[in-house]
Amino acid sequence: MSESGPSPARVFLHVDMDAFYASIEQRDHPEYRGKPVVVGAPPHQRGVVATASYEARVFGIHSAMPSREAGQRCPHAVFLPPDMPRYEMVSAQIFAIFDRYTPFVEGLSIDEAFLDVTGSRRLYGAGEEIGRRIKADIRSELALTCSVGVAPNKFLAKLGSEYEKPDGLTVLPFDPQAIVAFLRPLPVTRLWGIGKVTRQAFDRAALHTIGDVQDAPLPLLQSVVGPHSAAHLRALAFGEDPREIELDIREKTISREHTYLHDERSRAVLDRTLFELVEDVARRLRADGRLATGGRLKIRWKDFETFTRQRPFPRPTRIEEDLQTLAQALFRDVALEQPIRLIGFGVTGLTEHDRARQLDLFDLPVETRSKKEKLDQTVDQIRKKHGPAAIRRARLLPPKKKKT
Repeated sequence: MSESGPSPARVFLHVDMDAFYASIEQRDHPEYRGKPVVVGAPPHQRGVVATASYEARVFGIHSAMPSREAGQRCPHAVFLPPDMPRYEMVSAQIFAIFDRYTPFVEGLSIDEAFLDVTGSRRLYGAGEEIGRRIKADIRSELALTCSVGVAPNKFLAKLGSEYEKPDGLTVLPFDPQAIVAFLRPLPVTRLWGIGKVTRQAFDRAALHTIGDVQDAPLPLLQSVVGPHSAAHLRALAFGEDPREIELDIREKTISREHTYLHDERSRAVLDRTLFELVEDVARRLRADGRLATGGRLKIRWKDFETFTRQRPFPRPTRIEEDLQTLAQALFRDVALEQPIRLIGFGVTGLTEHDRARQLDLFDLPVETRSKKEKLDQTVDQIRKKHGPAAIRRARLLPPKKKKT
């Protein structure tokens, strides 16, 4: 597998960090190296695994697995809570490395991205060489490893990064006939869009490999997944993917949730948890640089029934006081008819600009809002330097109900 022959028209990379959260913990804590590390909820609490080191994956532990099951599979594993501010900081360093090689970077998540390096080859060499350079930079500067796929389109590049994990570099074929031959023996689940339900439908139609999809008459595929999906999956089966890099792939919402070990019905405890969740959402919103136009409260009851309540802000904001005020107002409207299993808060409608509108009579002056934003940013800087507990805000108490 190589870019041999004439210079290909397009070259894409897919870079995927290896067990990202767990690898950072092992890097920063030598005592964890070589041990099974699980980042997520503790094994005695409700919650799931965010990621697991490769030593833990030997025991069948994977992301989204209930932590209790992970603890049963590997009782001696090291369970650690996620440290998102630290992971986000490392992610920024990784994306800064990507930016050295191309301006065309599409971040898919905190630890993976597509890169179009078509125009970078004159400076840095073929796609394979650029992949090696990126891997070397990440290893030497951040002491972490990643896996890279090099291919003529995004679908194939993603396949390549998964081909030889961890610390892999796979160059897929660039010749159309070689691409078809490479794909033929792979299971049909390697095609994007084949989930559990669709897989069962393909099994009933005796379509088990990508080669089976290549050979199947189009009417058969249409009977399995419908006309639109059939055409899309058939194109992927032949290695065709026309999608370009999308340069502004960003979160549409920013949210945080907490699942209680035991169902909680104390409003004081719930208020305190909600305050801390909003505090973290506000920090991430400021780091993102955009403004929120709405806030949303999420509640999951003891019986697993879930509901959300949302409300717009008077004006787009990233001021923490605004978020806390809205969250409290939403929660005050909730009658605690049964214990709560999960509580969460998020902001929605993220925008770059504070769109002009007629100010409400009681709206804060621009100067006051600016001072509040600067205060929030100062708190962020202090916590970044001295730790999250270095400075804490006074919790806004909900207004007392008047006696009648």
